[in-house]
Amino acid sequence: MSEIFSRNSTDVFPVYLGSNMVSPFHQCYANEHTVLGLAVGRYFVQHNGEDPAEAYWAYRRSAALIDTPERPVEIAGAGAVSFLEKLLTRRVTDMGHGQGRYVLACTHEGGLFMDGILFRLDADRFWFVQPDCELDAWLLSNRVGFEVSISDPDSRVLQIQGPKSYELMHRATDGVLDKEFKYFHIGLFTIGGQSVYVSRTGWTGELGYEVYTLGQSTDCPKLWEHLIRIGESVDMAFSSMQSINIRRIEAGILDAGSDFDSSMTPFEAGLGKFIDWDKDDFIGRNALLTARRDTRIYGLRCKDLTPCGGDLILDGDRVVGRVTTGAFSPFLKVGIGYVRFDFPSEWDGRTLVLRSTRYGDKGCDINNLPFYDSKKRLPRKLSQEVG
Repeated sequence: MSEIFSRNSTDVFPVYLGSNMVSPFHQCYANEHTVLGLAVGRYFVQHNGEDPAEAYWAYRRSAALIDTPERPVEIAGAGAVSFLEKLLTRRVTDMGHGQGRYVLACTHEGGLFMDGILFRLDADRFWFVQPDCELDAWLLSNRVGFEVSISDPDSRVLQIQGPKSYELMHRATDGVLDKEFKYFHIGLFTIGGQSVYVSRTGWTGELGYEVYTLGQSTDCPKLWEHLIRIGESVDMAFSSMQSINIRRIEAGILDAGSDFDSSMTPFEAGLGKFIDWDKDDFIGRNALLTARRDTRIYGLRCKDLTPCGGDLILDGDRVVGRVTTGAFSPFLKVGIGYVRFDFPSEWDGRTLVLRSTRYGDKGCDINNLPFYDSKKRLPRKLSQEVG
């Protein structure tokens, strides 16, 4: 069995090819520079030796392809709808077949347990595409009394993002995926002779699509080769998580577990609008009714350095928050990131101090999220140009 070593600043460990933790696309791109991370019990490419700025601009101007660790979980059965209505803060009953919806799940105390995208594949069959959390255990512990099955469809997920992603996917599906395929929808398509699910979603705030394999029936290297070949026509780049992280920060997309956790309510994470109060009941509803509606997660800009997770934010001499993630934005030409404040206040528009372990104290400007395109015009349009 062959192996490739994942390297980061603190450890080195072997990743054995053939393990179901390793992506079936891994050998299509892995090289001596490959650095892997771990999420949802799956290895993903944190960096692959590419220039992060070049891959970033591919997201903005053409298209980029990334192999992600996302893991769909299937929830099916006669009780699937009522089960999901209980678990999620958003309404499920009115979802049409082939429709997706960004959803939240809370603890009984109103803490934000996870977010993700729910797809309705059939009347009583759904896929929940999850971030890095203990989704399986949570679903199993709450399914008592519901006629529902929970299974792993063994699907791996590729993202193709950028203003030319529609052109690429239109060609890859021989024209079947057309302009009628709507934002936050999913459907079965044939790509290179293979059936796969495709959704018009992504983690970049750009126009984009996600391709979901169908377990052992998908020849992943063949699918990869087909997409790479079609992608040449639009100058598609290969991206790692390092590059996509820049774009998702700009877009105000949060990461479960690192940007928020169950100690925060949806309101504190700035996600209160994703609660459907007209639902009769869902886990956490009673606690949320009396919760404060203030936000504690904001964006920050720093001209003098790139923020890093763990950096402190000070108001005068008092520590008031911590950076959860940061990157340099080639578009904004400043260091950007998220700050999670210890308590709510009128933080937007304030200039505070960022205390870096490497560079000392520097000024930073606090702003509401996202950094731009608050109406999500970019992912909703089928073509656009960035200067």
